Amino acid sequence: MSGNFERDLNRMVQGTVKDIASDYQKMFDSLLRRYEGRPVSEIKPVLRREWSRIGGSISDPELTDYATLISEGTRIQMKVK
Repeated sequence: MSGNFERDLNRMVQGTVKDIASDYQKMFDSLLRRYEGRPVSEIKPVLRREWSRIGGSISDPELTDYATLISEGTRIQMKVK
């Protein structure tokens, strides 16, 4: 094994996390453009479907929170440290 294994692994993980965050950011931005001002009840099923498509799962309270932000026109920003 390389003496830099831990550093190399960390770089690979960071790259993957950034890719995933980018996918979620694109989803949020797209939903904001299409659903701003729409009722939360209309946004929630679309958001759940899009979230699942990316490969994640989301609780109903989180779903409601994000759908509310989208309805209100608030941009959700994904940040990776």
